Amino acid sequence: MIRSLLVANRAEIARRIVRTCRDLGIATVAVHSDADAGAPHAREADAAVGLPGDAPADTYLRGDLLVKAALAAGADAVHPGYGFLSEHADFARAVRAAGLVWVGPPPEAMEAMASKTRAKEIMRKAGVPLLDPLDPAEVTTGDLPVLVKAAAGGGGRGMRVVRELDALPAALDSARAEAASAFGDGEIFVEPYMEGARHVEVQVLADTHGTVWTLGTRDCSLQRRHQKVIEEAPAPGLDEELRRTLAESAANAARAIGYEGAGTVEFLVSPSGRAYFLEMNTRLQVEHPVTEEIHGLDLVALQLRIAEGERLDAEPPAPRGHAIEARLYAEDPARDWRPQTGILHRLEIPGLRVDSGPDGGDTIGVHYDPMLAKVIAVAPTRAEAVRRLAHGLERARIHGPVTNRELLVRVLRHPEFAAGRMDTGFLERRLPELTAASDDDESGPLAALAAALADAARRPATVAGRLGGWRNVPSQPQLRSYRAEPGGTEHEVRYRLTRDGLLAEGFSDVRLLGVEPGRDADAGRDAGPVRGDEPVRGAEPTRVVLVVAGVRRTLEVTAYGDRRYVDTPQGGHVFTALPRFPDPTARTEPGSLLAPMPGTVVRVAEVAVGDRVEAGQPLLWLEAMKMEHRVTAPAAGVLTALHAAPGRQVEVGALLAVVAAGE
Repeated sequence: MIRSLLVANRAEIARRIVRTCRDLGIATVAVHSDADAGAPHAREADAAVGLPGDAPADTYLRGDLLVKAALAAGADAVHPGYGFLSEHADFARAVRAAGLVWVGPPPEAMEAMASKTRAKEIMRKAGVPLLDPLDPAEVTTGDLPVLVKAAAGGGGRGMRVVRELDALPAALDSARAEAASAFGDGEIFVEPYMEGARHVEVQVLADTHGTVWTLGTRDCSLQRRHQKVIEEAPAPGLDEELRRTLAESAANAARAIGYEGAGTVEFLVSPSGRAYFLEMNTRLQVEHPVTEEIHGLDLVALQLRIAEGERLDAEPPAPRGHAIEARLYAEDPARDWRPQTGILHRLEIPGLRVDSGPDGGDTIGVHYDPMLAKVIAVAPTRAEAVRRLAHGLERARIHGPVTNRELLVRVLRHPEFAAGRMDTGFLERRLPELTAASDDDESGPLAALAAALADAARRPATVAGRLGGWRNVPSQPQLRSYRAEPGGTEHEVRYRLTRDGLLAEGFSDVRLLGVEPGRDADAGRDAGPVRGDEPVRGAEPTRVVLVVAGVRRTLEVTAYGDRRYVDTPQGGHVFTALPRFPDPTARTEPGSLLAPMPGTVVRVAEVAVGDRVEAGQPLLWLEAMKMEHRVTAPAAGVLTALHAAPGRQVEVGALLAVVAAGE
């Protein structure tokens, strides 16, 4: 029996494992980098061991330090979670060699699936359907489009879709370089890219006595940069014959490598309904909660029991209902999915299952994945589960870095998604419409008005105002300006409070609740004009209730420095309060390329100062939060400065290069 478990991971999955261990009576040991010293997963475990440094290569990827931490803390087992070393056979061997229980598959099974090229050879022999690889040197226009893919690792790293033959050599080189940097293995391969395909996977669970469970299907087709965004179980729209094929293929794959524990076999399903083996993840998946919800299981608990030698029942529990999960990321979808950093002031999503990494008050840094939380809804039908998830996300209170929350809500309410018509290219095709500002959306100006009234209510009344009452002098129009974030739309709010109530430009039928024309809401007497230095009556610093065309609207307003978060049941808005007199010295040289985020320069293009560059030409690549981002020339011109070199750490706003437009 496992008495004490070291969780060799961080954030959401570490908290998830700690929660189950607490239910089972197993003590837990967390590990943390310097950056994670105050993180929730380190606080919630029974003990914690620090790993010096911040970068994953110095901390969570150091198997030797993790084994030492387990031994020092008196743990007798190690759970790797997902990511980091969860699929490294050598780490599993080191854990076992130290006399510790490894909560995962045998190292030999992990090695068999570690290389996607070798895995496909094994699957072919096991009779699992798959796509035939292509020789890069013999690819023709008739083979296009093709997918260049890293043989090792995952998470979308080292993957390139090639639609033009001339682009293949560059795609091979860049994929090889990224794979070598991310996984220490530059092996790549090429296979047909299936347009309109769906990503469908099967959860498998196998004990040490030969029993193999297949727990239905999951659809993970909604992806950005080959990384999953929305997952659901069961996968909609599959006929029974295809479901049987997927289950049998997944079971055969697990048996072919002597698998034990939790794993996932992934497939591409063509528009015609044919399934092809993609890869096998020899670990717990990020999206495992949707399978747990419909089968009534705790997959982490089952992993632990299998590691202790327990037998599975002959058959798994039958599924019931539908579950759907959305990954909430700190990123800006409208700006090439740019990851965001900063303080997460508040994260509240009531009514749904939320598996989160950070809590309110934690800082989102640059060293790790930008996922904040997984939000899961379950209901008897798919339509109900989708509706519950969209509604819950819309009502969420998320204060801090920009997130993909609005994109998730729009996807969930998109007619094609609602009808189950999605594929791996859905987000790429639909991104402009999913991130576009709504021309007829009046909620933004109304939220800006609420922010202005809350700011006014936050001002303390003057002594003269308190002692002398409301003075019957002409009131001055109040002017406040806010910039919507992200996007930059500016709202100029002009309003007055008079005997006739609230008068705001552009809002002919809006009044403050409790402030009737000609009445003082507080004293119940005739209200004179309101002086500019007095607090607004009928509004509170954190809550403004407006009556819009006879309909009461409650808007919650929260201020952090110059940021204003306005939350309503219909969604949230973020503004930056603008100063009345902007600093005229805040200027940047035309053509300057500034670091869009903190990160590390991983590559620089073969260009030099004085070279002519074209608009959109890549100049350098930044790595931040486990993703690689291109920095391109903003216009055609001459490169007049280059302040970047591989390995250089840069802060957000750092000057990287300057391109002088023109000849």
